[in-house]
Amino acid sequence: MIVKEIEVSELKSRLGEGANIRLLDIRSDAEVAGGMLPSSEHLAMHLIPLKMQEFSADPAKEVVLYCRSGARSYHACMYLMQQGVSNVVNLRGGIISWAQQGYEIVSSARAVGGY
Repeated sequence: MIVKEIEVSELKSRLGEGANIRLLDIRSDAEVAGGMLPSSEHLAMHLIPLKMQEFSADPAKEVVLYCRSGARSYHACMYLMQQGVSNVVNLRGGIISWAQQGYEIVSSARAVGGY
C-alpha cells in the first residue's frame, strides 16, 4: 500500500486555487499552540480512530494530514488507508517544510477549528 504524498509548494498552490481540501493538523495540543497552517483543523493523532466516520463523509474531498516532519502523518495516512479510507494524503516534510518555504503559519485561534 503506497501512501499518497504532496509537496508543500503544490499544497500551497492548490489551496490558493480553492481546491476541495480538508487540511488536518494531527500534532499534539502543545505543538499546535505554536502555530498551524492557515485553514487547517486540529485533530490530535490519537483521536483519529474515534473520528473515522468523518473521513468517509465526503469521499470527493481530499484530506491532507500533516504533523511536524511528515512521519506521524505518513503513518496516520497508512492507518486510514488500511481502514478503507482512500482520500488521504500526507504533507511531505510537515509543518517544518512549510515554514522553511516561508509560508504563513497562524495561531491556532485563527485556524479553522478543532476538536
